[in-house]
Amino acid sequence: MHKREELILRRIGSYFAAGLLAVSFSLEAVAAEFTLNVNTALTQTDPLFKGLEAFRDNVAKRTDGKIEVRIFPSSQLGKDEDVLEQARAGAGVAVVVDGGRLAVFEKEFGALGAPFLASGYDGIRKVVVSDQFKEWVDNLHDSAGLQVLSFNWWQGERHLLTNKAINGPADLEGVRMRTPGAPVWMETIRAMGATPTPLGWTEVYSALQQGVIDAAEAQHPATLGSKLHEVVTHITKTGHINLITGLVASAAWYDSLPEDFQAIIDQEALKAGDIASYGTRDALAEIEKELTANGVTISEIDTAVFKEATAPVYDKLGYGELRDQLRAIAAN
Repeated sequence: MHKREELILRRIGSYFAAGLLAVSFSLEAVAAEFTLNVNTALTQTDPLFKGLEAFRDNVAKRTDGKIEVRIFPSSQLGKDEDVLEQARAGAGVAVVVDGGRLAVFEKEFGALGAPFLASGYDGIRKVVVSDQFKEWVDNLHDSAGLQVLSFNWWQGERHLLTNKAINGPADLEGVRMRTPGAPVWMETIRAMGATPTPLGWTEVYSALQQGVIDAAEAQHPATLGSKLHEVVTHITKTGHINLITGLVASAAWYDSLPEDFQAIIDQEALKAGDIASYGTRDALAEIEKELTANGVTISEIDTAVFKEATAPVYDKLGYGELRDQLRAIAAN
C-alpha cells in the first residue's frame, strides 16, 4: 500500500472515530432525565397505538429528549390493575385504562363506562374535558396517587361477540360473557341477559377457543387486533358501552416533573388522544369489511330492548343523578 493511501485511510479512520465520539457526547447530552413506561392491552395494529407513538415522539421533541416515553403493547407490563398499583406506589408507569377500573378509587369515573351514556366520540369528549371531570381528576390525584394525563382516548363502541345470533336479552340467557371486573361493566352485562365473567383481555382468545367462556364484548379494533374473528362467528352491534379511556400515570412521578414539563405532558396527551380517537373513528368501516371477509356475520339490531334492560344499572350503582348531568354535557 502506498504511503498516500495509508494517509487517506488513517484520516478516514480518525474522522470516523471523531464522529462516533461526537454521537456519544450527543447521546449523553440528551439522556433522558425522566422515563415513563406506558402499558396498553391493545396491539400495535390498533389505531390507538398511533396516538401513543405521537405522544412519545412529541414529548421527546418538546423536552429535548429529557422525557423518554416507552410503549408496551399487549399488556407486556401486566394487567391494568397491576400497573395501576405500580403507579400508585410511585413507579414511572402509565396505563391506558377505562373509568370502571378507576371507580375503585373515585366512584364518579365508573359512570363513563355505564351503558348507552353517549354515542360516538365528540359527545363523550365534551364530558372528559369539562370542569366537572377536572374535579374528579384532582380527587383521584389526592386520594389514590394517580394522575390522569388525558382521558380522550376513544376506542369505539363495544358490541357483542358470540357464536350465535343475538336479538335481545333472552338470547343471552346462560351465556358466559367475558367482561372487565369493574362493577359497572359486570352489572351492564348482567342486565343485558348474560352471565358476566371477568378475565384479562389477553386471556379472551384462548378462553373462547377452549370453551371457558361462550362470548365476549369489545370494540371493533380490539376484536380484529386480537383475532377474535377466529373464535366467534357473530358480532351484534349493540354499542352498549362507548369506550372512552384515559392515559393514567403515577401522581408521584408526575409531581416530580418541572412545571413546564407537566404542561407539555398534559398538552401532548390531549393531542395524542385526539389522534388516536379520530384514527379509530376513521378506521371502523374498513375494520368491519375485514371482519366480514374473515367470515364473521355483523348484524345491526334495534337496541331499544337493551337500553331498556340496562337503564336500572345507573340507579343500582348510584349514578342516576350523574347520568343526567353527563348526558347534558355531552349533548351541548
